[in-house]
Amino acid sequence: MNNKYSGTDFDDFLEEEGILEEVSIRAQKRLLALQIADIMTEANLTKTELAAKMNTSRSQLDRLLDAENSSITLDSLSRLAQAVGKQLKIEFA
Repeated sequence: MNNKYSGTDFDDFLEEEGILEEVSIRAQKRLLALQIADIMTEANLTKTELAAKMNTSRSQLDRLLDAENSSITLDSLSRLAQAVGKQLKIEFA
């Protein structure tokens, strides 16, 4: 049995399946959520405390932390960075 994907890049497979962009966005959001969780742990901040520092609700912060929710704004990310004393860096690769 020959596998037509044998030796190809996984991105090629995802592209052919028409899901590369969706998978990439979800992976990036998951990474962002993990980074936020790490920052909160380092700063010893609860969700409630961080939400207060951001001048937002806990439910809004939960959306930022939700790895499945890719609808976030630059404004939210900027407020988050400011609240934890970090600099937001966005770049194209």
